[in-house]
Amino acid sequence: MEYVQERVTTLHALTDHRPDAPTGRAAVVVPMTEREYGTLAAERVLSALETVAPARVIVPLRAPPERVGPFARWLDGFDLDVETLWCGGPRLTELLADSGLDGDRGKGRDVWLGLGRALEEEYVVVHDADTKTYSPAFVKRLLFPVANGYSFSKGYYARVEDGALYGRLFRLFFRPLVRALADATERREAGVIEYLDAFRYALAGEFAATTDLVSKLRVQRGWGLEVGTLGEAFAHAGFAGSAQVDLGRYEHDHRSVDGPTGLADMSRAVGEATLRAVEEAGVAVDYDGLADRYREAAEGIIDGYETDAAFNGLDYDREDERSQAATYADALGKPGPDTRLPAWRDAPITPEAVAEAARADLAEAAGGAGGEATRIGGAPGDADVRGNGHQPPASPPSDPAPGED
Repeated sequence: MEYVQERVTTLHALTDHRPDAPTGRAAVVVPMTEREYGTLAAERVLSALETVAPARVIVPLRAPPERVGPFARWLDGFDLDVETLWCGGPRLTELLADSGLDGDRGKGRDVWLGLGRALEEEYVVVHDADTKTYSPAFVKRLLFPVANGYSFSKGYYARVEDGALYGRLFRLFFRPLVRALADATERREAGVIEYLDAFRYALAGEFAATTDLVSKLRVQRGWGLEVGTLGEAFAHAGFAGSAQVDLGRYEHDHRSVDGPTGLADMSRAVGEATLRAVEEAGVAVDYDGLADRYREAAEGIIDGYETDAAFNGLDYDREDERSQAATYADALGKPGPDTRLPAWRDAPITPEAVAEAARADLAEAAGGAGGEATRIGGAPGDADVRGNGHQPPASPPSDPAPGED
């Protein structure tokens, strides 16, 4: 346990206290894909939110048409004001295309759509649905700073699971990249780098903000969402308006390094978002030696983690960690075209138009499903152990998706 303050205000979980926070004036955005349907983790998150009683829960949903109806009916079984926002419906897709907003679909695009709908409330909280250790305290902890003078707050936590260190993309890619950038940047230009470095888990998906700030955020379409949001928070909130909040123990699924949705692919998006944020803040990046400086910084960090793991009796595969760092080095280069979605205050469409299109798409998909709802995801037999009366109907599970990290 420690209580060190970083350059951004750092709120520590020194006790089990749950601070007072205006949950009834907040919208909680929980992006989901078909793999979250009926899982124990998603069940736990939604059941916990029932006790938090937010003003609304917005679920930006990525799923094929035949699975949307059952998913929406499952969500409606919780004692929450849930808005299911199907992100792939034909009317919504046409609306975005006609407005020049068509493009790659990913988590960031889904969250952007949800953020627009959340602007009706005073505060917004965003978090994932695959958290195995979710607590009702998370929403209150994230909200507390933004209800007390800050514009933006971000969660942090230790990723220690199954006797080993996780959070690999943050530990082995983002942190040494920021260190390499800092080592090559004049201190008078390094404000944004110091800001990024101050967050203890910059790639965490959990944050809260005032709706005024949310309306100003340009959003990455895919896996660069989290660090891209930090770049925007630096521009609009800065050190004085930002905080980070200890969420304690946190466990969720893990991704492999390789493969089409692995950490290597994610590193390219995270690297681009990081470098774009740094450049937009006025830092001139020396790309010629960046990969070498990154590798050197990664080696030093790996030394530290190896010692830390031994100190705590954790398993640690140094060669595997070095191999991952070598893979991530290939992701470094000048950012490509800027495909971010616009801030909602500047968007060519309104959140109300999004809601109207999404509602019509959802009604059509749910009406076309017909008959008894079919199961969307999860492992066979999961329904036997789900509590709280929210068991989804059964049908064959979909192909499993890789985990997060």
